[in-house]
Amino acid sequence: MYKIIDIHTHTYPEAISEKAVRNLGNFYEFHVEGKGTYADLEAQARGVGIGGFLLFSVATNAHQVNKVNDSIAALANKSRENGFETVGFAGMHQDYPDFEGEIERIISLGLRGIKIHPDIQQLDIDSPRMMELCEIIEGRLPLYLHMGDARPQYRYSEPKKLVKLLDRFPKLEVAAAHFGGYMAWDEAVAELAGRPNVWYDTSSSLWAMTPERAVELIHAYGSDRVMFGTDYPVKNLGEEVERFMALELTETEREDILYNNAKRFLKL
Repeated sequence: MYKIIDIHTHTYPEAISEKAVRNLGNFYEFHVEGKGTYADLEAQARGVGIGGFLLFSVATNAHQVNKVNDSIAALANKSRENGFETVGFAGMHQDYPDFEGEIERIISLGLRGIKIHPDIQQLDIDSPRMMELCEIIEGRLPLYLHMGDARPQYRYSEPKKLVKLLDRFPKLEVAAAHFGGYMAWDEAVAELAGRPNVWYDTSSSLWAMTPERAVELIHAYGSDRVMFGTDYPVKNLGEEVERFMALELTETEREDILYNNAKRFLKL
């Protein structure tokens, strides 16, 4: 039995989870399989042997930032009390007036990083506002970015824009989700492979490519830099574990991607 940390999960308060899941599916034009609640996430995890999570949510406007971060901190604490190795990352929005103040607050809450979804937030990752945020968190907190999209209207998180951010902030630690670029994997590898301080996850990718392509991407980035993620509630946890286990990897590579790399990234 492998130890597993799911490095990419989203949960929503039960009162709004149905609406949030529906909006997520409409944005990406696909079917979202999970309920979007922490209770559903935990139940699925227990069923397949996942022992920890990285929890985050997206702040779609500045007014949501404090509420989102309070919720994630509370859920992460609850998850740890329930026996999981769980960490929460804060949400941030470009219109929030006090980056420094909220970062100090989220650190006091026990949150260990920042999550940005550039396409939903309509925020270019090489924009001046992102530069301001990264100047504050460089060397202090990692940045977790949704990356990539093949649709021309959603180019906020192009891999080449991340390169600009990395060049400006060489000590910034970044997780580039979805193998570095959802549905834009050739571009992602060309721009990002070999970059220092960058991590990757498998979320919302394994179902969209062949197992052979997934292994190619893992080896291009390095199996010591890739982490297993489901993108819950997009996909059910058990099916994503099955997809990952079908990849032709060594035992060391499996153990690293499923658990060891996440432990290092999250500094557990």
